[in-house]
Amino acid sequence: DSPVILKILQNWTPRVSHYFDKEHYTYVGHQIVIQESIEYFGAVVWPGALALSQYLESNQEQFNLRDKKVLEIGAGTGLVSIVACMLGAYVTATDLPEVLENLSYNISRNTQNMNMHKPEVRKLVWGEGLSEDFPLSTHHYDFLLATDVVYHHAALDPLLATMEYFCKPGTVLLWANKFRFTTDYEFLERLCNIFKTTILAEFPESNVKLLKA
Repeated sequence: DSPVILKILQNWTPRVSHYFDKEHYTYVGHQIVIQESIEYFGAVVWPGALALSQYLESNQEQFNLRDKKVLEIGAGTGLVSIVACMLGAYVTATDLPEVLENLSYNISRNTQNMNMHKPEVRKLVWGEGLSEDFPLSTHHYDFLLATDVVYHHAALDPLLATMEYFCKPGTVLLWANKFRFTTDYEFLERLCNIFKTTILAEFPESNVKLLKA
């Protein structure tokens, strides 16, 4: 099937500011307030996160997250994990140690006092300590979520190894990414060689592709 052509909706109000502060989004009928930071790439909301959040909200029949176990790798500010949580999932949001404080803050402030499964925030360095920190005997996920994890960095091999590790029979990987460099397309080709991969949607204005594997 051909991918759906979509536009990222203006679900937030941008502000003119010389530094990143709080951005307000609306998904699943809730206002979500995200604290950003310019100190780390992972502490900024990138277009892939907006695309996947929008798609999950609009396609709940196709991807029903209620009571499903969801792992987000490279969760960043936590927007996608928060949306998945609001859609009823058991969410584990992971990222590098230096990002976890801001990630935990955003997830806690947006999910407290709500009738939903309590999300978990954990450290995950791609390709490192996976079998020790996430043993497959006790950690099986229905969905693996990733947004804008592929860009010009040196950790693409560990990232692919991490995706392979967590994607066991029955697991669906949903990956949304803004395609900028030839290395992005090379990674996509490598992914297609390992997984049965489908492009679900494209957002041409922002060069984002959303893939299911």
